[in-house]
Amino acid sequence: MPTPMTFDSLKADVAAGIIDTVLVCFTDMQGRLMGKRFHAANFAEHGYQETHCCNYLLATDQEMATPDGYAATSWAQGYGDYVMRPDLTTLRPVPWLAGTAMVLCDVLDHHTHAPVPHDPRAVLKAQIARAEAKGLTPMMASELEFFLFEKSYDDIRKGGFRDLQPISGYNQDYHILQTTKEEAIMRPIRNHLYAAGIPVENTKGEAETGQEELNIRYADALACADHHTIAKHAIKEIAWMHGHAATFLPKWRADKVGSSSHLHQSLWQGGDAAFHDPSRDYGISELMGQFLAGQLKYAADLTFFLAPYVNSYKRFMKGTFAPTKAVWSVDNRTAGFRVCGDGTPAVRVECRIGGSDLNPYLAQAALLAAGLAGIEENLPLQPPTQGDIYDAATAPEIPRTLRAATETLRGSAMLRAALGDDVVDHYTRCAEWEQEAFDAVVTDWEIARGFERA
Repeated sequence: MPTPMTFDSLKADVAAGIIDTVLVCFTDMQGRLMGKRFHAANFAEHGYQETHCCNYLLATDQEMATPDGYAATSWAQGYGDYVMRPDLTTLRPVPWLAGTAMVLCDVLDHHTHAPVPHDPRAVLKAQIARAEAKGLTPMMASELEFFLFEKSYDDIRKGGFRDLQPISGYNQDYHILQTTKEEAIMRPIRNHLYAAGIPVENTKGEAETGQEELNIRYADALACADHHTIAKHAIKEIAWMHGHAATFLPKWRADKVGSSSHLHQSLWQGGDAAFHDPSRDYGISELMGQFLAGQLKYAADLTFFLAPYVNSYKRFMKGTFAPTKAVWSVDNRTAGFRVCGDGTPAVRVECRIGGSDLNPYLAQAALLAAGLAGIEENLPLQPPTQGDIYDAATAPEIPRTLRAATETLRGSAMLRAALGDDVVDHYTRCAEWEQEAFDAVVTDWEIARGFERA
């Protein structure tokens, strides 16, 4: 497995003319990489210490608008700077771009150099620190589902995002013949990410036309989120380089299955799996039971961080492998929380609620906050729900709209205690703005339905 480059090896590659560009990046609220392209010599001499960016980048939307209502930054405050401090442990080559390396940054206050609390990486780091204070190490893995399309991003945009044609014509779940046809894109994705130090396990066809899945080996929680973010970025760039488009929009068509991002979670204590106890039912330790019970109790509170847009909620439909109920079950893909690897040291919690559009830092942080709350509250784990959970009439529902998820986020005493009022208020405003932007739009559906018949 290739390892991310050291600063010394970067400097040697710069001196040898192998690397001439360094992408200096951080992750915004939407989970996208933002930053600058440094001439590699300048980065090696000076830029490795810090650089600056406008603070609106952590208070904007997908369109890069500047909504009002954020306490952290505004027109009235003049939109000042943040400091981007490279985390040199994340240095890595970017094999799909010639002569290029990448580093991820932590975002700091320009005046105090303290972490910006609502920086997604800082939000996750704070919850990891809470776990580590209890002697626990969070380990995570994420699955990236996405669709590939025949045309490029530019052609699709110029065509008004109409007549979208997936790269395949039929359900390709685990289908080797169909995915062979897509190897011109998927093989470079696997190999380039592996060469960049991302521990790729495999890719496969998913359960819809043109749908793919990338699986990356589990890692400590921060590395998992870093891997997820870099992989998502790489998939888009590599698809574009081959004349195609990849989308992580969870529900691109009403009659198509949506794309998820399942998050696998476990806690370790020293070198031991703290979730495993062979003497208990399903091999689930008391600690794991408390952790899972916390996520069940607070599932509604954290749903925004798993489903951050209006479109995210179109995915929650019966019979689509996307859950609708916040219950747990053993190896049952109709549950919001699935216990995998039961009876073995690999026993873990898979949260199936999250869509392909989630920000992995925020999603993992919110899940950790809820799980740690379950441990602190010594919550008992109720028996698993069995059978077709879509039909479990008494099971608690996952919030079905962004508006509902926003209100549970706003009122969550647990998340306010764990993340801080400022962070919760910041992301509540983010959720409100998404709803406001959608509510202001007249959709094609409304025009077609009511133009003549209203």
